[in-house]
Amino acid sequence: MAALAHPPQNVDEILAIESALIFPEFTADTAWELGNALRTRLLDFPTPAVVNIALANNNQLLFHCATRPGTLPDNDSWVSRKRKVVLRWGRSTWAMHNKFAELAYLPAAPEGPEGQFAGFYQLGDTAGEYAIHGGGFPVRVKGVEGVVGAIVVSGLRQEWDHQVIVETVQQFLKNKSAT
Repeated sequence: MAALAHPPQNVDEILAIESALIFPEFTADTAWELGNALRTRLLDFPTPAVVNIALANNNQLLFHCATRPGTLPDNDSWVSRKRKVVLRWGRSTWAMHNKFAELAYLPAAPEGPEGQFAGFYQLGDTAGEYAIHGGGFPVRVKGVEGVVGAIVVSGLRQEWDHQVIVETVQQFLKNKSAT
């Protein structure tokens, strides 16, 4: 398996990384190039995964693929649930997961951070529509307020779903700034 750095678990560190990864623009061409870069990177892993990139306006799909045979319809459900977190709260699902893992003052929920998250935001019957497992990441564009889209990976362990996005976006933006 290809090596990934272990992602930070401290929410401030996670948010600092998110704040640094700003696209100069984000178009269908950007999503295509980035989606293919993610797919190529994910081929280093034996586990099949799904890559999904959508805009915030009505979840307009720009890129979606499976990296290899073996993904399940469940992966697409995870994609949808992670994307909803990113678009509603404007943060990565990994940041949200770790935020609720750190909140010791909340009463412990049997479901761990997911249960604390659902209780904190009083999601009730809609809690199942959201997933704060790593792998959902916000797309931000320089000069544009808010999140313009979401990048989602589903199939690896949650910390690797997150980290493969971070490292691929970092390399993608570095390559774009060099041209």
